[in-house]
Amino acid sequence: MASANSTPTKSTPMLKRAAASAYLGSVIEYYDFFVYSVCAALVFKDVFFSNLTPAVGTLASLATFATGYLARPLGGIIFGHFGDKLGRKRMLVVSMFTIGIASTAIGLLPTYDQAGLIAPVLLILIRVIQGVAIGGEWGGAMLMSAEHATKNRGFWASFTSAGAPTGQLVSALVIAGTLAAMGPDAFIAWGWRLPFLASVLLLVIGVIVRSAVDESPEFLAAKKRTPKRGLPILATLRKQPLTLVLAVGVGLSAFMFQGLLTTYSIAYGVQIGIERQTILNALSFSSFFAIFGIIGWSRLSDTVGRRPLVIAGAVLIAVWGFALFPMLETKNGLIITIGMIVGQGIIHPMIYGPLAGLYSELFDTEHRYTGASLGYQIAGIGAGISPVLFAAIMSSTGSPSTIPLSIVLLAVAAISILCIWRLGETKSRILSEQNFAETPSVPSASTSGTTTPTSTAPATDTPPAAMEGPTP
Repeated sequence: MASANSTPTKSTPMLKRAAASAYLGSVIEYYDFFVYSVCAALVFKDVFFSNLTPAVGTLASLATFATGYLARPLGGIIFGHFGDKLGRKRMLVVSMFTIGIASTAIGLLPTYDQAGLIAPVLLILIRVIQGVAIGGEWGGAMLMSAEHATKNRGFWASFTSAGAPTGQLVSALVIAGTLAAMGPDAFIAWGWRLPFLASVLLLVIGVIVRSAVDESPEFLAAKKRTPKRGLPILATLRKQPLTLVLAVGVGLSAFMFQGLLTTYSIAYGVQIGIERQTILNALSFSSFFAIFGIIGWSRLSDTVGRRPLVIAGAVLIAVWGFALFPMLETKNGLIITIGMIVGQGIIHPMIYGPLAGLYSELFDTEHRYTGASLGYQIAGIGAGISPVLFAAIMSSTGSPSTIPLSIVLLAVAAISILCIWRLGETKSRILSEQNFAETPSVPSASTSGTTTPTSTAPATDTPPAAMEGPTP
């Protein structure tokens, strides 16, 4: 195995700069995505699908939200490929530009009444482009922090994930403020465009910060020891297919739960008569607490491990899936806010926070960007499809009962527990070690001219920590 000493010098100032860059990039990413999710739940059925009935229009609007998530694995492959070949930093600048420009373009689109079918078609196209760019953003940003860190990797990597609720909080506040200032009618008519156009300001700040971060030292070390050959996606699928599947399963429950909390809860709440402002306020408060929940649980995972927190979070997701809907149905602002804070501020971060550290530890540097991005983004499809799935289940049953939705969350929580149990604990892995990547043979010191390999890949594709089975 390659020694950690081969890694270029890591500095605390650059680590902090990388974490700040990752955090800000994630804020921009999720600001754009959650502005879209709120507008998909509240506005787009009237703007882009006004030719459909309200129920079908809502379903179609939520479906466009899902297309962005479906495109994210493709982004993980594309950006992961070039990120593993050319470097993390270059791809992060490209992804940030693409996300910001796509979001601005949505704010300039014509409505269905103005352009007919071309309006929703353009919306879906831009949404796909945005999804591809976002698919490459998280993995690279997370790795820039994790690969600059010398200790407490989960804590530093978590700033990428902490940007998600921050972006959501900013977007909720912007939308709530815009909605309160102009009223529902003006907001639906044209005011919804303003939050999308405002993303340009965040984009400028983000590019300035990101340009000041040095390339990942782990990538530079890997570039010296391993020639640029083969495709990272093929290396991931050939060497670690089981690890990739288990990585998807670990994150699935958190993302399905996220889709419920941040998107479907809005659509469901408005449907049963909750005021838009009430549900948006609850979302804002819960997003604020989620920032600290993600960072706090991630720091704890550096001490107790990733696996205990993921298991605890999955169990609580299964429980809260049965409690949240009755709390929403009270239509009481305080109860709704408490339900959202517990769900998004405490329970969801128990899995979502440690995921950054966990995914960085599952794959070798040579294909880590691709492997981590693909695992995260495939799991992330759960956040895109869960609002559509929940809406379809409620529509098909014709019953007001939300028990079937709670059972779905219970099932995916069980999947996450089984997957993390199989993976084992990874928090102590040294990222510079090569467990799966091929390394070229080098001349032997002997005069015989024979060669000896510098490392030998294990027969199994599971991470080193999992090879001996689950550990306490």
